[in-house]
Amino acid sequence: MPVTAFAGGPSPAGVKPASHPPVKHGRIGVLLVNLGTPEGTDYAPMRRYLKQFLMDKRVIEWSRVFWYPILFGIVLNTRPGKVGKAYESIWNKERNESFLRTYTRSQAELMAESFADLPNVTVDWAMRYGNPSIDSRMKALQAEGCERILLFPLYPQYAAATTATVNDEAFKTLLKARWQPALRTVPPYHDDPIYIEALARSITGHLATLDWEPEVVLTSFHGIPQSYFKKGDPYYCQCQKTARLLREKLGWSKEKLQVTFQSRFGPEEWLQPYTDKTVEALAQKGIKRIAVVNPGFVSDCLETLEEIAEEAAETFHHAGGEKFAHIPCLNDSADGMAVLEHVVRRELAGWV
Repeated sequence: MPVTAFAGGPSPAGVKPASHPPVKHGRIGVLLVNLGTPEGTDYAPMRRYLKQFLMDKRVIEWSRVFWYPILFGIVLNTRPGKVGKAYESIWNKERNESFLRTYTRSQAELMAESFADLPNVTVDWAMRYGNPSIDSRMKALQAEGCERILLFPLYPQYAAATTATVNDEAFKTLLKARWQPALRTVPPYHDDPIYIEALARSITGHLATLDWEPEVVLTSFHGIPQSYFKKGDPYYCQCQKTARLLREKLGWSKEKLQVTFQSRFGPEEWLQPYTDKTVEALAQKGIKRIAVVNPGFVSDCLETLEEIAEEAAETFHHAGGEKFAHIPCLNDSADGMAVLEHVVRRELAGWV
């Protein structure tokens, strides 16, 4: 599965004994990692995916004694069907997979092409939950001769429930390895000028295709429980900084570009204001035209295509709104790939 930027690589130095087993070496791996995806929309694959996701202690920090009876007694018996129907509505029927998988694969392939000038770099991709797994792809990269691996959790803003759990999983692979590759992890890039510029162009470019102008644009980020933030997670602050820099780049006011948080789960209080409640409140206040963008998502997925483009739009129209637009994620667009390549080349400094 690895996508090699260029065949070959440096030759082994020196002369080996004739009996020496063949060992590939001298290469550098880049592993792009996104959240994950079920293998299908039916009950069984959805349950497997949700089980792996919701058993992650980084995602649900409640005591296992309290959480597991709820998870195995209620959640995994009820949510697979509901979530499966949501996935079905936005499934990539042509490839029989989620668009998150489609875009992540494409991002890896395009990045490999852009690294033709780095003949010893191999680009691959993985999912934190589901397949291909981080463990399998790290082992595949090492088998290809990658003695150094750059791990890229595809999240502009850091959160323990996203970035940290990707890193954790990679480190678990190292714990079991006899011969460990050197490992670097990509830091958050929420305030990188290239990223902000790409978001601004994406917004203005999409709005230019409309025959109307939104009165309000929401930057909807995935939420986390308030308790995680209070324990020291920097995610909220990084989201706010992204929005502030984007606002400055566009020359818009706080009223024009607002920050909200979506996808809450369970009884806890999450980061506010909530996207769904804000969308409804704006319509009830007489706002007739809005657009929503998801700066925290590198690729369009269930949370953007179904929760925002479908559910939020329906909520807005039902409450009296008239015009609603969802601005696509950067995905594998030229601007999106420029951001990812910029970050990877920066983090490979000293290795290439």
